[in-house]
Amino acid sequence: MPNLTRRAAAGALVLAGLSGAARARPQDAPPRPSTMAAEPPREWVDADTGHRVVRLSDEAGSSSLYFHQNGYLPDGRTLVISTPGAISAVDLETRAVRPIIRGEGLQLLFAGRRTGDIYFTRTGPGDGSAHPLPTTVFAASATTGVEREIGTIASGSIGSINADETLLLGQWAERDMPLQPRTRGRDGRYDQAAYSANWPDGTPMTFADAKEVRLNDRLEARIPMEIFTLDVRTGERRVVHRATDWLNHLQFSPTDPGLIMFCHEGPWHKVDRIWTIRTDGTGMTRVHTRTMNMEIAGHEWFADDGRTIWYDLQTPRGQKFTVAGYEPETGVRTHYHLERDEWSVHFNSSHDGALFAGDGGDAEMVARAPDGKWIYLFRPEAIPDVAGLHAPNAGDLIRPGIFRSERLVNMGSHDYRLEPNITFTPDNRWLVFRSNMHGANHVYAVEIAKAT
Repeated sequence: MPNLTRRAAAGALVLAGLSGAARARPQDAPPRPSTMAAEPPREWVDADTGHRVVRLSDEAGSSSLYFHQNGYLPDGRTLVISTPGAISAVDLETRAVRPIIRGEGLQLLFAGRRTGDIYFTRTGPGDGSAHPLPTTVFAASATTGVEREIGTIASGSIGSINADETLLLGQWAERDMPLQPRTRGRDGRYDQAAYSANWPDGTPMTFADAKEVRLNDRLEARIPMEIFTLDVRTGERRVVHRATDWLNHLQFSPTDPGLIMFCHEGPWHKVDRIWTIRTDGTGMTRVHTRTMNMEIAGHEWFADDGRTIWYDLQTPRGQKFTVAGYEPETGVRTHYHLERDEWSVHFNSSHDGALFAGDGGDAEMVARAPDGKWIYLFRPEAIPDVAGLHAPNAGDLIRPGIFRSERLVNMGSHDYRLEPNITFTPDNRWLVFRSNMHGANHVYAVEIAKAT
């Protein structure tokens, strides 16, 4: 995203020519809600971190994809996002936003890594009943907007596409079960439902505890589910795996067309969460085995080269924080330690594997971090053998390391019911995230290098 720096520098020169009153705080830090402007700033230098932040979206209510979904085209300069009533492309060099597909009932799924096509679904308005709506899956050229229909699923959802773009990956449940009873729908501004529950004595639980109760309710319902593939060329649906576990978080390897990762959803300290399986249903493997009570592992993702599965590991929950890696081909494991305030809702890794990032979290979340509302950059550092001496079986043991952190964005005004979902741009120079720090949801990017 080379031109973002030049545009920001030009903006700084213009601001330097304005009166002192006009160039006071807006360029140094985002306005807080008490001074919220109708139009959020286009760019500023975070006063607490020294890093430049730019707003990529034009319209309030815009959103980037979930942290492990690919939103970048092979050209390295185009990001696809959801905008009100459309799926749009952002030119990362010019920051121009253009709609690709317009219409109602659209859901952007991801961009193809090989073809650069965008994949999305359309869902009809429904008939007012509680029955699930059929969903039609489409692909479209991100350049021309010309679309083609792949197929229709009677119910369920699509979560991923394989490396050669021949198969889509989906999940299906025999029946729907809203996580929060008597809630008609989720507030469109947030990822989280309005979770609420009471202790046996009638005392209300915190939002975090109530969410755990609702997740457990869904897990214990033991609803029959399927993981399935959908052939991109023919629309043929094939079942990969059936279970009454709660199957979720489906991901294809970015390099191996036949390797799937999925999770057993539910309270993390109760489930063995992370698994892999082949598209023909063979080779089902548990990625992480718990060794202590209240140990949790999750929010897993593939490294860009497909060699490593990374995930958030806590031993025990809320006390010791690690980003852990597992290599499916070799079995090698790596653990990077981080501090409580550095724990993040989601972590991610750069395309070259040299850097990691986290989107922080508020004080009610699992880490109970007193000062955790930041976008973080992490530089991994291996812990070497003392005096060059190592255990005889060192090659069979976990490779330890630590993260050296740097704060990039102050997220003090962000409501974490909307997850920021950080991703590295293809040139590894910027982090893209979504935020409501100025009120409405927008898509932003922060430069990894400090502003000059």
